[in-house]
Amino acid sequence: MTDPEEILLGCEGGVATVTINRPQALNALTLANYRRIAPALAQWATDPTVHAIIVRGAGERAFCAGGDVRAVYESGRGVSGDRDLTAVFFREEYRLIRDIHYFPKPYIAIIGGITMGGGAGISVNGAYRVATEQTMFAMPETGIGLFPDVGATRFLNRAPGQIGRYLGLSGARLGAADALYCGFATHVIAQDRVEPLLAALTATAWEAGAQFRQVDTLLDEYAVDPGPAPLAGLRPAIDRCFAGDTIEAILATLAADAAVGGSDAEWAAQTRSSLLTKSPTSLKVTLRQLIVGRDYDVEQALQLEYRLTQHFMAAHDFYEGVRAVLIDKDQSPRWQPATLAAVDDRMVESYFTPLGDRELRFDA
Repeated sequence: MTDPEEILLGCEGGVATVTINRPQALNALTLANYRRIAPALAQWATDPTVHAIIVRGAGERAFCAGGDVRAVYESGRGVSGDRDLTAVFFREEYRLIRDIHYFPKPYIAIIGGITMGGGAGISVNGAYRVATEQTMFAMPETGIGLFPDVGATRFLNRAPGQIGRYLGLSGARLGAADALYCGFATHVIAQDRVEPLLAALTATAWEAGAQFRQVDTLLDEYAVDPGPAPLAGLRPAIDRCFAGDTIEAILATLAADAAVGGSDAEWAAQTRSSLLTKSPTSLKVTLRQLIVGRDYDVEQALQLEYRLTQHFMAAHDFYEGVRAVLIDKDQSPRWQPATLAAVDDRMVESYFTPLGDRELRFDA
């Protein structure tokens, strides 16, 4: 059981609040945390006195660094007593994300600080995502032997050009301007204006049926121009290098760009080098995921991702990646297979095999 103080719930002035209160863990979310948030959202969805929801993280470092993958690792390794967590964690996380996506009232996530993985799941899939100059957004899953999930099949594909492929495969980190450019943030405000914004929301005289318009107006008043998005300048190179439908083709184009020289040569060389440190299986499955799910809605995306999680939970690289990054912290994962050449098409397709009666389903 979780300490209920890890998730702080409140309501003032018609605005309900969720604060993830695990700053020592960069506000990473446990299954018990999800189980506290989900019923609160369900209640607020039908409560006529609640007009908007604010979700934020405690402390100054993170909105939410993701889901508690260490607990999932321990479950899969048989270290913890809950052997079902490898299925239950993702199932309940994804159901909450689906509820957030369809939430009938303004859902406003304040994504200051680190926002990764599950933190992206509970923000990008909602109506409003407010970044600050402290925002650091990333989907780093290929570096721990997994794949970008929590609806990323959909939201990465909605980024401009091939940028979603680049971010999903490389785990590159974004600031506020890039998050806005990609659509992961809807607004950017100064960090020192967050509290005044929240005060203005709670002081709003809410009008029936006009809540979204009122939130739009208020956020526009507080929004600032974050300046040019570095990704916009890189987009021609990203679109060229990540257009290939195989990882090998992407790496070859990056190598060619690095060899030619020019303004993007250093980026191409660094990106290629970074990709070669990721799980070969994760890279190939992720690229296939983004191609297959190019036009998926949020439910199709989450159902595909759940299927993939269960195949990854039965394989090697997730456990090795978590060991190397979070447990032993030697940063030297030993992937199996160790090379891209050893990950053939048949192996990739096996991750997309239906689960039968274990598939993720949503209530009508």
